Amino acid sequence: MITTLDQLISAARRAVGSHPPTMAVAQADDPHVEEAVAEAERLGLVRGYRIVRDDPAEAAREAVGAVRSGKAQLLMKGLLQTADLLRAVMARETGLRTGRALSHACVVQVPALPRLLHISDIALNIAPDLSRKADILRNQVAVARALGVERPKVAVIAAVEKVNPDMPATVDARALQEMAERGELGDCVVQGPLALDLALSAEAGAVKGVSGPVVGAADVLIMPDLETGNVLYKALVHLAGASAAGIVVGARCPIVLLSRSDPPASKLNSIALAVLAASA
Repeated sequence: MITTLDQLISAARRAVGSHPPTMAVAQADDPHVEEAVAEAERLGLVRGYRIVRDDPAEAAREAVGAVRSGKAQLLMKGLLQTADLLRAVMARETGLRTGRALSHACVVQVPALPRLLHISDIALNIAPDLSRKADILRNQVAVARALGVERPKVAVIAAVEKVNPDMPATVDARALQEMAERGELGDCVVQGPLALDLALSAEAGAVKGVSGPVVGAADVLIMPDLETGNVLYKALVHLAGASAAGIVVGARCPIVLLSRSDPPASKLNSIALAVLAASA
């Protein structure tokens, strides 16, 4: 099992061996993107297929087409708007739909934890309903399993640990737990609703008298909405010294979707994460 982000690159190199996948880079004329792609190529993680067109939307469509045709196995956002890339990905006839919702799968290494923490969704789904949350959970569990977590422990986060009809997040959390118990969410253990302290601290569970297989042992945190997830992610990075990698999943292939402000290590780790997710 991969327990630190430093292990991502070596694990990805082992996964691809001497046959790295091709990564289509839509509008690859960004020096920050090129730096990451070139380093990933140097390490043998990917072969870059760089696409630059006068119209960025055309570059997005061509990159998606490369994946559909089998010319590429991964997709990466270059110097274009996220909406342009996702529009090409979601095109009904020419895109990369699978029938499952897309979500952003984030993997965070927090110095205080002995394991990686998977957090979703922090960047794509603003206010997901129950069906969308189920897809987000399935997507993030698949990424956790790609990193060697055989049966991920999933905490569905809310402000409290009891179901309250006036707090929809708690109702959805319990519904997801029940879906998992019926075997509808794959090979994982789901508990919810759980407040964040209970998901991460067995001591907090003991003090509050709350027990369960996920209390103090969560691998995956499913957040109630994008705002909550995004705030948690940024607090971990900027206040707790966490480092991170992230990809978009739910399409035919993982999508590396980076911010220009992401540090170089995060960019490279995200490409390695995409390689591992595609290899699983």
